[in-house]
Amino acid sequence: MKEHIAVFDTTLRDGEQSPGASMYRHEKVRMARQLERLGVDVIEAGFPIASEQEFESVRQVAQAVSKPYVAGLARAVAQDIERAAAAVEAAEHPLLHTFIATSDIHIEHKLRSTREQVLEKADKAVRLAKRLIGRVEFSAEDATRSDLDYLVEITKVAIAAGADVINLPDTVGYTTPKEIHHMFMYIIEHVADSAKVIFSSHN
Repeated sequence: MKEHIAVFDTTLRDGEQSPGASMYRHEKVRMARQLERLGVDVIEAGFPIASEQEFESVRQVAQAVSKPYVAGLARAVAQDIERAAAAVEAAEHPLLHTFIATSDIHIEHKLRSTREQVLEKADKAVRLAKRLIGRVEFSAEDATRSDLDYLVEITKVAIAAGADVINLPDTVGYTTPKEIHHMFMYIIEHVADSAKVIFSSHN
């Protein structure tokens, strides 16, 4: 089978967080069309729950391109997922990207939760996203500061729930390329169904 390195472009979502890089809606649509011409595989159009303006921008981008997947980002919260699904559902190739933190520091201090509760939330989020939009990406936020065996556990949960793509991001710019390689190889070797999904690295 021929291997393909898929390009997931997040200029319209993460890139816009850079100082001075915010765009008007018509500029986002122009950017999306240019990204399509460049041949990217996925355009992450935005975070629809953030505002009505963001929702509408994502919706218009979803309708403006036909070749790439158009992704809406959502926390592992039903309201977020439903809003993201509504924004991208008109796309030729919609994708729902849902995430939850997996490092102990984020679980304890940001989510004020437990590992077990995060596993449950991830399972519910992916299942809901899968039901609403056929293709789902799951991200383990702050993966590089997460316990590897816990990453294995949550990856198994996400795949069982229907995730098509597993993203293991270096959210805070914490690690090195060598450590990134080790993390991915560890997950792939310890997750029996790893061949069923695409692995993605956001760093």
